[in-house]
Amino acid sequence: MKAEERVVIVGGGLAGLRAGERLRELGFGGELMILSAERHKPYHRPALSKEVITGELNPRELGFKISDEMEATWRLGVPAESLDTGRRVVGLPGGEEVRYDGLIIATGVESRHMPGAPRQDQRVHVLRTVDDAIAIRNSIASTQGLVVVIGGGLIGCEIAASVRGMGRDVAIINRGNTLLGGATGKEIGEYVTETHRAKGTRLAMGVKILHWMRQANGIAIHLSDGQVLFAAVVVLAVGSVPSISWLRGSGLVLEDGVMCETSTHVVGGTDVVACGDVARWPNLRFGGVQRRVEHWLNAVEMGRAAAENLLVGRESSRPYTPVPRFWTEQYGMRIQGAGLASLATDTTTLSQPTGDHRTITGFIKDGKLVAMVALDSPGALIRLSPQLFQQNTVNRPDRQETLTQHLQRREQPQPVAEQPRQEVPQERPAPPQPVVQEPPRREPQPRYEPVPEPQYPQYAAPAAEYRPELEDQEQERELEAAMAEAFLPRRTQAPRSRSGGQPRLLVRSGGGGGRSGARPPR
Repeated sequence: MKAEERVVIVGGGLAGLRAGERLRELGFGGELMILSAERHKPYHRPALSKEVITGELNPRELGFKISDEMEATWRLGVPAESLDTGRRVVGLPGGEEVRYDGLIIATGVESRHMPGAPRQDQRVHVLRTVDDAIAIRNSIASTQGLVVVIGGGLIGCEIAASVRGMGRDVAIINRGNTLLGGATGKEIGEYVTETHRAKGTRLAMGVKILHWMRQANGIAIHLSDGQVLFAAVVVLAVGSVPSISWLRGSGLVLEDGVMCETSTHVVGGTDVVACGDVARWPNLRFGGVQRRVEHWLNAVEMGRAAAENLLVGRESSRPYTPVPRFWTEQYGMRIQGAGLASLATDTTTLSQPTGDHRTITGFIKDGKLVAMVALDSPGALIRLSPQLFQQNTVNRPDRQETLTQHLQRREQPQPVAEQPRQEVPQERPAPPQPVVQEPPRREPQPRYEPVPEPQYPQYAAPAAEYRPELEDQEQERELEAAMAEAFLPRRTQAPRSRSGGQPRLLVRSGGGGGRSGARPPR
């Protein structure tokens, strides 16, 4: 490869940052450019719904520390507008084009639009960026009335708890009958619901919004059960959609995100990978069904995995097979989860001390544990979480074929063995014939030529031999570390490095250009 090689990362969030860092760790020495629609460099988003809204944290303290050794060209406030995979260019505002040799798509998600909501009203907000959080905080500070949060998911509940902690009246409008029900299960969801109610949050559960009425001193929200909530401030927390409009017409497969192979390589693209909230990929650990995962830790891990697989190329890439994790904190409650609860067909209680609210709910599919969610039980969750690896093993494909070929081969019908032909019985059985014993026939033995062992690339593993069980053990250790630090705003410990061989793209002479092979703090 030539010295003018360039990797372009579209998306300046956490996934894009970790991807860029990983490229440099592995010795990529070409040009690195990061395009971001936001005006800010990457920052800690989980604090937006908590400390930033309440004013406990200055937004300037959110930024991640970025090493000078990353040597990236940051273009902030410059959104990508188009992609031409044939010419390998990203289109920017004003007709500008940026050429790439390798492309990492990490554009994340956008707040979902709620039909009928008066989004043009300055009293109606969404929460996605630090600018959104500042606008919500300023709007709350300038009014005295009710703050209405629409949506009872993780973000909606965190916002409501933060606003209530400021001493303000707050209400949650939710279509479901419990808060967090889909993410945590019925038992924990009911406990969270009652906790919010006990703290003074008004709950409008199992209802729909019929219409909105804007007035000079507030917004009247008419509900299907006859209630009318008069809001001074409204926050829409009704989910998100992947940011993929700029990819229309690119030839990439787009369906609720950017469709990827198991290795994060994008379907329909060459030298293109995707990571973070925007990527939809089949996790072989959980059945290989295409899905997106919108969790903070997934952005970290998938960004790094995408960078690794971009460098080694499609044919030598490894499947990305994490156990997704999430956490939330509300009114002092700590809720942590691991796995994919959306797959489950049943739930069970894994741990619950007698007379105690602390519990761990297990999510079951086909007799296997596919997820678990803990309420105020971080230690127990860490002890039980290895079961997710043990019960959801990964049948990794042959690394000498592409992952797309492997999946296609797996879906092909298997040949059916020929059934023995049944003899039709005769009306009168023939007399028995004498049995002639023939000497055993000796078949000629074929001559086999020795087949050499396949040469796997010595990459991202401690030895040339690829041992999947070691990778699972490492993921278990990382899961424990992540759970133990789940409530720290920033990671302070650098996890163990996976030293690798020569990447396919350009590397500096000497292997890494003086850069450390250790992972940066997450």
